Amino acid sequence: MNLFSSPRSLVPADAGPAGVPFRSPLSALRFLCAAFCLALGLLPASAARIKDMTLIEGGRDNQLVGYGLVVGLAGDGDSNSEATLRSVANVLARYGIIVDSTQLKTKNAAAVMVTADIGAFLKSGSRIDVTVASLGDAKSLQGGVLLQTPLLGGDGRVYAVAQGPAAVGGFVGGAGGAGGATVTKNHPTVGLITNGAIVERDIPAQFFHDGAMTLQLHNPDFTSASRLASAVNAVWPGIAAPRDAATVDVHVPAAFQGKEVAFLANLGQIDVTPDTEARIVINERTGTIVATSSVRISRVAISLGSLTISITSNTGVSQPNALSGGQTAAVSSTQTSVTETRGSFIVINEEPSVDRLASALNALGVSTREMMAIFQTLKRSGALQADLVIN
Repeated sequence: MNLFSSPRSLVPADAGPAGVPFRSPLSALRFLCAAFCLALGLLPASAARIKDMTLIEGGRDNQLVGYGLVVGLAGDGDSNSEATLRSVANVLARYGIIVDSTQLKTKNAAAVMVTADIGAFLKSGSRIDVTVASLGDAKSLQGGVLLQTPLLGGDGRVYAVAQGPAAVGGFVGGAGGAGGATVTKNHPTVGLITNGAIVERDIPAQFFHDGAMTLQLHNPDFTSASRLASAVNAVWPGIAAPRDAATVDVHVPAAFQGKEVAFLANLGQIDVTPDTEARIVINERTGTIVATSSVRISRVAISLGSLTISITSNTGVSQPNALSGGQTAAVSSTQTSVTETRGSFIVINEEPSVDRLASALNALGVSTREMMAIFQTLKRSGALQADLVIN
Protein backbone atom coordinates (compact mmCIF):
# COMPACT_ATOMS: atom_id res chain seq x y z
CA MET A 1 0.00 0.00 0.00
CA ASN A 2 1.50 3.31 -1.08
CA LEU A 3 -0.17 6.50 0.15
CA PHE A 4 2.15 8.82 -1.74
CA SER A 5 1.14 10.37 -5.03
CA SER A 6 2.19 8.92 -8.34
CA PRO A 7 5.45 10.24 -9.84
CA ARG A 8 3.34 11.80 -12.60
CA SER A 9 0.71 13.39 -10.37
CA LEU A 10 2.05 16.89 -11.14
CA VAL A 11 2.46 16.27 -14.87
CA PRO A 12 -0.25 17.49 -17.29
CA ALA A 13 -2.43 14.84 -18.90
CA ASP A 14 -0.88 15.43 -22.34
CA ALA A 15 2.70 15.20 -21.08
CA GLY A 16 4.73 12.10 -21.75
CA PRO A 17 6.71 10.10 -19.22
CA ALA A 18 10.31 10.86 -18.38
CA GLY A 19 12.48 10.75 -21.47
CA VAL A 20 9.51 11.05 -23.87
CA PRO A 21 8.90 14.39 -25.66
CA PHE A 22 5.71 16.32 -24.90
CA ARG A 23 3.00 16.20 -27.52
CA SER A 24 2.84 19.97 -27.85
CA PRO A 25 4.99 23.01 -26.86
CA LEU A 26 2.06 24.33 -24.81
CA SER A 27 1.99 21.24 -22.59
CA ALA A 28 5.73 21.50 -22.03
CA LEU A 29 5.36 25.15 -21.09
CA ARG A 30 2.59 24.32 -18.61
CA PHE A 31 4.75 21.66 -16.99
CA LEU A 32 7.76 23.98 -16.67
CA CYS A 33 5.60 26.74 -15.16
CA ALA A 34 4.11 24.34 -12.60
CA ALA A 35 7.54 22.99 -11.66
CA PHE A 36 8.94 26.53 -11.35
CA CYS A 37 6.08 27.68 -9.13
CA LEU A 38 6.34 24.57 -6.98
CA ALA A 39 10.08 25.03 -6.50
CA LEU A 40 9.57 28.63 -5.37
CA GLY A 41 6.58 27.79 -3.17
CA LEU A 42 4.24 29.93 -5.27
CA LEU A 43 1.45 27.42 -5.66
CA PRO A 44 -1.51 28.37 -3.46
CA ALA A 45 -1.73 26.48 -0.18
CA SER A 46 -4.96 25.38 1.41
CA ALA A 47 -6.67 28.06 3.51
CA ALA A 48 -8.81 27.46 6.55
CA ARG A 49 -11.45 29.52 8.30
CA ILE A 50 -10.54 31.03 11.65
CA LYS A 51 -13.44 29.17 13.29
CA ASP A 52 -11.96 25.86 12.12
CA MET A 53 -8.39 26.46 13.28
CA THR A 54 -8.98 28.20 16.63
CA LEU A 55 -10.85 27.92 19.89
CA ILE A 56 -12.21 30.87 21.85
CA GLU A 57 -10.64 30.97 25.29
CA GLY A 58 -13.31 30.15 27.84
CA GLY A 59 -15.43 28.22 25.36
CA ARG A 60 -13.88 24.75 25.51
CA ASP A 61 -15.59 21.38 25.93
CA ASN A 62 -15.64 19.58 29.28
CA GLN A 63 -15.48 15.89 30.12
CA LEU A 64 -18.11 14.05 32.16
CA VAL A 65 -17.93 10.63 33.76
CA GLY A 66 -20.25 8.41 35.78
CA TYR A 67 -20.70 4.87 37.10
CA GLY A 68 -23.80 2.92 36.11
CA LEU A 69 -25.45 -0.41 35.40
CA VAL A 70 -26.40 -1.97 32.08
CA VAL A 71 -29.16 -4.58 32.42
CA GLY A 72 -30.88 -7.06 30.11
CA LEU A 73 -27.73 -8.78 28.85
CA ALA A 74 -29.15 -12.31 28.49
CA GLY A 75 -26.42 -14.04 30.48
CA ASP A 76 -23.49 -12.04 29.08
CA GLY A 77 -23.07 -9.80 32.14
CA ASP A 78 -20.63 -9.82 35.05
CA SER A 79 -19.98 -13.09 36.86
CA ASN A 80 -21.34 -12.13 40.28
CA SER A 81 -18.63 -9.60 41.14
CA GLU A 82 -19.06 -7.90 44.51
CA ALA A 83 -19.26 -4.41 43.02
CA THR A 84 -22.01 -5.42 40.58
CA LEU A 85 -23.95 -7.28 43.28
CA ARG A 86 -23.92 -4.23 45.56
CA SER A 87 -24.90 -1.94 42.70
CA VAL A 88 -27.92 -4.08 41.84
CA ALA A 89 -28.91 -4.23 45.53
CA ASN A 90 -28.66 -0.42 45.79
CA VAL A 91 -30.88 0.03 42.72
CA LEU A 92 -33.50 -2.27 44.21
CA ALA A 93 -33.28 -0.48 47.58
CA ARG A 94 -34.04 2.80 45.83
CA TYR A 95 -37.46 1.35 44.96
CA GLY A 96 -38.07 -0.06 48.43
CA ILE A 97 -36.90 -3.61 47.74
CA ILE A 98 -34.37 -4.66 50.37
CA VAL A 99 -32.41 -7.79 49.49
CA ASP A 100 -29.17 -9.42 50.52
CA SER A 101 -26.63 -8.81 47.76
CA THR A 102 -25.16 -12.29 48.25
CA GLN A 103 -28.48 -13.81 47.18
CA LEU A 104 -28.46 -12.06 43.79
CA LYS A 105 -27.30 -13.29 40.40
CA THR A 106 -25.89 -10.68 38.04
CA LYS A 107 -25.34 -12.50 34.76
CA ASN A 108 -27.88 -10.17 33.14
CA ALA A 109 -26.25 -6.99 34.48
CA ALA A 110 -22.85 -5.33 34.02
CA ALA A 111 -21.09 -2.52 35.82
CA VAL A 112 -20.03 0.17 33.34
CA MET A 113 -18.25 3.50 33.21
CA VAL A 114 -20.15 6.19 31.30
CA THR A 115 -18.24 9.02 29.60
CA ALA A 116 -19.31 12.04 27.56
CA ASP A 117 -18.11 15.44 26.31
CA ILE A 118 -20.29 18.48 26.90
CA GLY A 119 -19.90 21.67 24.89
CA ALA A 120 -19.43 25.04 26.51
CA PHE A 121 -22.60 26.60 25.13
CA LEU A 122 -25.07 23.75 25.64
CA LYS A 123 -28.07 24.70 27.71
CA SER A 124 -30.22 22.72 30.11
CA GLY A 125 -32.39 20.24 28.20
CA SER A 126 -29.88 19.65 25.39
CA ARG A 127 -28.89 16.09 24.59
CA ILE A 128 -25.39 14.66 24.17
CA ASP A 129 -23.97 11.28 23.17
CA VAL A 130 -22.50 8.98 25.81
CA THR A 131 -20.16 6.00 25.69
CA VAL A 132 -20.53 3.01 28.02
CA ALA A 133 -17.66 0.60 28.70
CA SER A 134 -17.70 -2.57 30.78
CA LEU A 135 -15.89 -2.33 34.10
CA GLY A 136 -16.04 -6.02 35.03
CA ASP A 137 -15.83 -9.28 33.10
CA ALA A 138 -19.01 -9.02 31.04
CA LYS A 139 -18.81 -10.76 27.67
CA SER A 140 -20.97 -8.28 25.78
CA LEU A 141 -23.18 -5.22 26.24
CA GLN A 142 -25.29 -6.08 23.20
CA GLY A 143 -29.00 -5.55 23.82
CA GLY A 144 -28.40 -3.92 27.21
CA VAL A 145 -30.06 -0.81 28.63
CA LEU A 146 -28.22 1.71 30.78
CA LEU A 147 -30.10 2.67 33.93
CA GLN A 148 -30.30 6.33 34.94
CA THR A 149 -26.74 7.47 35.63
CA PRO A 150 -25.61 10.92 36.83
CA LEU A 151 -22.57 12.31 34.97
CA LEU A 152 -20.13 14.39 36.98
CA GLY A 153 -17.67 17.05 35.90
CA GLY A 154 -14.17 17.61 37.22
CA ASP A 155 -15.60 19.68 40.07
CA GLY A 156 -17.75 16.77 41.29
CA ARG A 157 -21.05 18.39 40.29
CA VAL A 158 -23.73 16.65 38.19
CA TYR A 159 -24.09 18.24 34.76
CA ALA A 160 -26.05 15.56 32.87
CA VAL A 161 -28.02 12.36 33.40
CA ALA A 162 -27.68 9.40 31.02
CA GLN A 163 -30.04 6.52 30.25
CA GLY A 164 -31.04 4.37 27.30
CA PRO A 165 -30.22 1.33 25.12
CA ALA A 166 -26.57 0.86 24.15
CA ALA A 167 -25.65 0.24 20.52
CA VAL A 168 -22.67 -2.10 20.27
CA GLY A 169 -20.57 -2.35 17.10
CA GLY A 170 -19.56 -5.95 17.73
CA PHE A 171 -20.93 -9.28 18.88
CA VAL A 172 -20.07 -12.53 20.62
CA GLY A 173 -21.65 -15.59 19.06
CA GLY A 174 -21.42 -19.32 19.74
CA ALA A 175 -20.64 -21.80 17.00
CA GLY A 176 -23.10 -24.29 18.42
CA GLY A 177 -20.67 -27.20 18.36
CA ALA A 178 -19.76 -29.60 21.11
CA GLY A 179 -16.51 -27.75 21.74
CA GLY A 180 -18.28 -24.56 22.79
CA ALA A 181 -16.33 -22.34 20.37
CA THR A 182 -17.29 -18.66 20.15
CA VAL A 183 -16.75 -15.92 17.60
CA THR A 184 -16.03 -12.33 18.68
CA LYS A 185 -16.10 -9.32 16.37
CA ASN A 186 -14.78 -5.84 17.26
CA HIS A 187 -15.27 -4.77 20.90
CA PRO A 188 -18.67 -5.93 22.22
CA THR A 189 -17.96 -4.52 25.71
CA VAL A 190 -18.11 -0.88 24.56
CA GLY A 191 -21.30 0.77 23.36
CA LEU A 192 -22.68 4.15 22.29
CA ILE A 193 -25.96 5.78 23.28
CA THR A 194 -26.80 8.49 20.78
CA ASN A 195 -28.41 11.49 22.51
CA GLY A 196 -28.39 9.32 25.62
CA ALA A 197 -27.79 12.08 28.19
CA ILE A 198 -29.80 15.19 29.02
CA VAL A 199 -27.92 18.27 30.17
CA GLU A 200 -29.15 19.33 33.61
CA ARG A 201 -26.80 22.22 34.36
CA ASP A 202 -25.33 24.94 32.13
CA ILE A 203 -21.57 25.38 32.15
CA PRO A 204 -20.67 29.07 32.61
CA ALA A 205 -18.72 30.40 29.61
CA GLN A 206 -17.30 33.90 29.55
CA PHE A 207 -15.13 34.64 26.54
CA PHE A 208 -15.14 38.47 26.47
CA HIS A 209 -13.05 40.38 29.02
CA ASP A 210 -12.94 44.20 28.88
CA GLY A 211 -14.03 44.23 25.25
CA ALA A 212 -11.42 41.69 24.14
CA MET A 213 -11.14 37.94 23.65
CA THR A 214 -8.38 35.43 23.03
CA LEU A 215 -8.19 32.93 20.17
CA GLN A 216 -6.32 29.69 20.83
CA LEU A 217 -4.81 27.84 17.86
CA HIS A 218 -5.46 24.11 17.67
CA ASN A 219 -1.93 23.69 16.25
CA PRO A 220 0.33 26.30 17.88
CA ASP A 221 2.77 27.90 15.46
CA PHE A 222 4.35 31.36 15.39
CA THR A 223 3.86 31.77 11.65
CA SER A 224 0.22 30.72 11.81
CA ALA A 225 -0.46 33.09 14.73
CA SER A 226 1.15 35.98 12.84
CA ARG A 227 -0.81 35.23 9.67
CA LEU A 228 -4.06 35.01 11.62
CA ALA A 229 -3.50 38.42 13.22
CA SER A 230 -2.62 39.93 9.84
CA ALA A 231 -5.76 38.50 8.24
CA VAL A 232 -7.96 39.97 10.99
CA ASN A 233 -6.22 43.36 10.83
CA ALA A 234 -6.76 43.44 7.08
CA VAL A 235 -10.52 43.56 7.77
CA TRP A 236 -10.50 45.56 11.05
CA PRO A 237 -7.15 47.39 11.30
CA GLY A 238 -5.28 47.23 14.59
CA ILE A 239 -7.61 44.95 16.59
CA ALA A 240 -5.52 41.72 16.63
CA ALA A 241 -2.08 41.00 18.05
CA PRO A 242 -0.36 37.60 18.50
CA ARG A 243 0.66 36.95 22.10
CA ASP A 244 2.64 33.78 21.43
CA ALA A 245 2.55 30.74 19.15
CA ALA A 246 -0.77 29.54 20.55
CA THR A 247 -2.84 32.66 21.30
CA VAL A 248 -3.97 35.80 19.49
CA ASP A 249 -5.67 38.67 21.34
CA VAL A 250 -8.56 40.31 19.49
CA HIS A 251 -10.39 43.50 20.54
CA VAL A 252 -13.99 44.03 19.53
CA PRO A 253 -14.33 46.93 17.03
CA ALA A 254 -16.40 49.91 18.11
CA ALA A 255 -19.00 49.13 15.45
CA PHE A 256 -19.68 45.76 17.13
CA GLN A 257 -19.95 46.89 20.74
CA GLY A 258 -22.96 45.09 22.14
CA LYS A 259 -23.04 42.87 19.03
CA GLU A 260 -20.32 40.41 20.00
CA VAL A 261 -22.12 37.39 18.54
CA ALA A 262 -22.33 39.06 15.12
CA PHE A 263 -18.64 39.96 15.38
CA LEU A 264 -17.69 36.36 16.13
CA ALA A 265 -19.78 35.14 13.20
CA ASN A 266 -17.92 37.48 10.82
CA LEU A 267 -14.55 36.80 12.39
CA GLY A 268 -14.90 33.03 12.02
CA GLN A 269 -15.41 33.29 8.25
CA ILE A 270 -12.04 34.94 7.56
CA ASP A 271 -9.67 32.65 5.64
CA VAL A 272 -6.12 32.12 6.90
CA THR A 273 -3.38 29.95 5.41
CA PRO A 274 -1.80 28.15 8.39
CA ASP A 275 1.78 27.03 8.34
CA THR A 276 2.54 23.36 8.93
CA GLU A 277 5.66 21.86 10.44
CA ALA A 278 7.77 19.51 8.38
CA ARG A 279 6.69 16.18 9.83
CA ILE A 280 6.39 12.56 8.76
CA VAL A 281 4.19 10.27 10.86
CA ILE A 282 4.62 6.52 10.49
CA ASN A 283 2.25 3.92 11.93
CA GLU A 284 4.14 0.64 11.78
CA ARG A 285 1.13 -1.42 12.88
CA THR A 286 -1.00 -0.43 9.90
CA GLY A 287 1.71 0.50 7.41
CA THR A 288 0.48 4.08 7.09
CA ILE A 289 2.71 7.03 6.21
CA VAL A 290 1.50 10.64 6.36
CA ALA A 291 3.77 13.55 5.50
CA THR A 292 3.25 17.31 5.34
CA SER A 293 4.03 19.26 2.20
CA SER A 294 6.88 21.17 3.89
CA VAL A 295 9.13 18.10 4.17
CA ARG A 296 12.53 18.65 2.56
CA ILE A 297 15.38 16.28 1.80
CA SER A 298 18.96 17.19 1.05
CA ARG A 299 20.96 15.71 -1.81
CA VAL A 300 21.33 12.04 -0.98
CA ALA A 301 21.98 8.66 -2.58
CA ILE A 302 19.78 5.65 -1.73
CA SER A 303 20.50 2.00 -2.44
CA LEU A 304 17.92 -0.71 -1.94
CA GLY A 305 18.27 -4.47 -2.31
CA SER A 306 16.84 -7.59 -0.69
CA LEU A 307 18.09 -11.05 0.14
CA THR A 308 15.69 -14.03 0.18
CA ILE A 309 16.62 -17.44 1.60
CA SER A 310 14.21 -20.30 0.86
CA ILE A 311 14.44 -23.69 2.59
CA THR A 312 12.23 -26.46 1.23
CA SER A 313 11.75 -29.89 2.79
CA ASN A 314 10.63 -32.76 0.57
CA THR A 315 9.61 -36.28 1.59
CA GLY A 316 10.17 -39.13 -0.85
CA VAL A 317 9.68 -42.89 -0.82
CA SER A 318 12.48 -45.44 -1.15
CA GLN A 319 11.16 -48.60 -2.79
CA PRO A 320 13.72 -51.46 -2.77
CA ASN A 321 13.82 -54.23 -5.34
CA ALA A 322 11.34 -57.03 -4.68
CA LEU A 323 14.13 -59.66 -4.64
CA SER A 324 16.34 -57.74 -2.20
CA GLY A 325 14.08 -58.32 0.79
CA GLY A 326 14.22 -54.66 1.85
CA GLN A 327 11.34 -52.56 3.19
CA THR A 328 9.75 -49.41 1.85
CA ALA A 329 10.93 -46.30 3.76
CA ALA A 330 10.31 -42.57 3.70
CA VAL A 331 13.30 -40.43 2.74
CA SER A 332 13.51 -36.70 3.58
CA SER A 333 15.54 -34.18 1.64
CA THR A 334 16.16 -30.47 2.16
CA GLN A 335 16.87 -27.91 -0.55
CA THR A 336 18.18 -24.41 0.16
CA SER A 337 18.20 -21.57 -2.36
CA VAL A 338 19.42 -17.99 -1.97
CA THR A 339 18.01 -15.22 -4.16
CA GLU A 340 19.33 -11.68 -4.02
CA THR A 341 17.64 -8.99 -6.06
CA ARG A 342 19.85 -6.48 -7.80
CA GLY A 343 20.12 -3.36 -5.66
CA SER A 344 19.64 0.05 -7.23
CA PHE A 345 21.68 3.08 -6.24
CA ILE A 346 19.85 6.30 -7.11
CA VAL A 347 20.96 9.82 -6.37
CA ILE A 348 18.10 12.05 -5.20
CA ASN A 349 18.73 15.75 -5.67
CA GLU A 350 17.45 18.33 -3.23
CA GLU A 351 13.65 18.21 -3.51
CA PRO A 352 11.30 21.20 -3.12
CA SER A 353 8.34 19.23 -1.72
CA VAL A 354 7.22 15.89 -0.37
CA ASP A 355 5.55 15.16 -3.73
CA ARG A 356 8.91 15.12 -5.44
CA LEU A 357 10.43 13.09 -2.63
CA ALA A 358 7.65 10.51 -2.91
CA SER A 359 8.12 10.37 -6.67
CA ALA A 360 11.82 9.64 -6.26
CA LEU A 361 11.13 6.88 -3.72
CA ASN A 362 8.37 5.42 -5.89
CA ALA A 363 10.87 5.26 -8.72
CA LEU A 364 12.82 2.75 -6.64
CA GLY A 365 9.77 0.47 -6.56
CA VAL A 366 9.86 0.16 -2.77
CA SER A 367 7.04 -1.12 -0.62
CA THR A 368 5.47 0.88 2.20
CA ARG A 369 7.46 -0.96 4.88
CA GLU A 370 10.69 -0.45 2.95
CA MET A 371 9.82 3.22 2.63
CA MET A 372 9.51 3.41 6.42
CA ALA A 373 13.05 2.06 6.76
CA ILE A 374 14.30 4.57 4.21
CA PHE A 375 12.75 7.49 6.10
CA GLN A 376 14.30 6.31 9.36
CA THR A 377 17.70 5.96 7.71
CA LEU A 378 17.39 9.38 6.10
CA LYS A 379 16.64 10.89 9.51
CA ARG A 380 19.70 9.25 11.06
CA SER A 381 21.92 10.47 8.21
CA GLY A 382 20.73 14.06 8.66
CA ALA A 383 19.40 14.31 5.10
CA LEU A 384 15.72 14.48 6.14
CA GLN A 385 14.76 17.99 7.22
CA ALA A 386 11.61 17.03 9.08
CA ASP A 387 10.36 15.66 12.37
CA LEU A 388 9.91 11.88 12.21
CA VAL A 389 7.17 10.43 14.44
CA ILE A 390 6.81 6.64 14.69
CA ASN A 391 3.73 5.18 16.41
